[in-house]
Amino acid sequence: MDESKIIAQIDKTDAGLTSKDFTSDRDVRWCPGCGDYSVLAQVQRTFPQLIGIPKERFVFISGIGCSSRFPYYMNTYGFHTIHGRASAIASGVKCLNPNLSVWVATGDGDLLSIGGNHFIHLLRRNIDVNILLFNNRIYGLTKGQASPTSEHGKITKTTPYGSIEYPINPVSIALGMEGSFIARTMDRDPKHLQEMILRCFNHFGTTLLEVLQNCVIFNDGAYNLYTDKATRDDNVLYIEHGKPLIFGKNKDKGIKLDGWKPIVIDINDGKNSINDVLVYDETSKDLAFIISSFSDNPLLPMPLGVFLARSRNRYEVEMENQIEEAKKKSTDLSIDELLKGTSSWEIS
Repeated sequence: MDESKIIAQIDKTDAGLTSKDFTSDRDVRWCPGCGDYSVLAQVQRTFPQLIGIPKERFVFISGIGCSSRFPYYMNTYGFHTIHGRASAIASGVKCLNPNLSVWVATGDGDLLSIGGNHFIHLLRRNIDVNILLFNNRIYGLTKGQASPTSEHGKITKTTPYGSIEYPINPVSIALGMEGSFIARTMDRDPKHLQEMILRCFNHFGTTLLEVLQNCVIFNDGAYNLYTDKATRDDNVLYIEHGKPLIFGKNKDKGIKLDGWKPIVIDINDGKNSINDVLVYDETSKDLAFIISSFSDNPLLPMPLGVFLARSRNRYEVEMENQIEEAKKKSTDLSIDELLKGTSSWEIS
């Protein structure tokens, strides 16, 4: 099955859907002020923009965690599975019904700890599944333990003297596993969040959208530096394909490469100009790796946007092609002949 065949099978009639059509009748049971509300709202507002795609074509798969309640609140098909296994089950759903738009709602603990193995293999297979990673840097549902993305030195219920582990960088992991679409956004930036959701939908292959999301109860203020009006402009870098990497309240700061080392420059200091600023290319894996490392350096801004977008063969398409080729070569065989295959023998 190729992309044109998948597109041709989608009903192009305008369904005239609104956000209410994607809202279930379940009471949303997240803590007041939780960043999950924003992610839910932006998904429900974005999906009606996908003109001609009936809601019966969407399915949400989740594991365990606060974010994993997501399927209950979406008026689409959904499956609340077990801890860490959403990626594996979503893979099966997509392979069995390639015309579905399959989404995974997961947290940093669910996806990157117990679910880490399934996550990396979903990325390398490049199955057309969209992952929404709610990253609040803590285990929220189980009441505040350190997660795989908790900062080094973080004091939590399981690390009362500070975490001695270093956090996973989800973007860097995805790049290392040959991910084909990797992006990051924030719960406090609804417009950008909607843009990234649309980019995920329009990509053929596995997409990872990391959402920096606040947990008001167990890790409140984890991203204040990037959300507070007084500090966000000087600490957030929006990366866009074909545009220079400029940020700051006055748009006077830029990213320059000194060899392979990224540095912040003042484009108005007389020594540097906008011509010295790195222009981003979202098709470059090398650049994506460099920009992904910003998250680990407090002297550099937090990058938001699409790190990498490239075309790569998809598992479910090649699987379908193999099945079709096998059918062409097959002959009418009995059950016994099929079971014996071509590698059986008799022992006298």
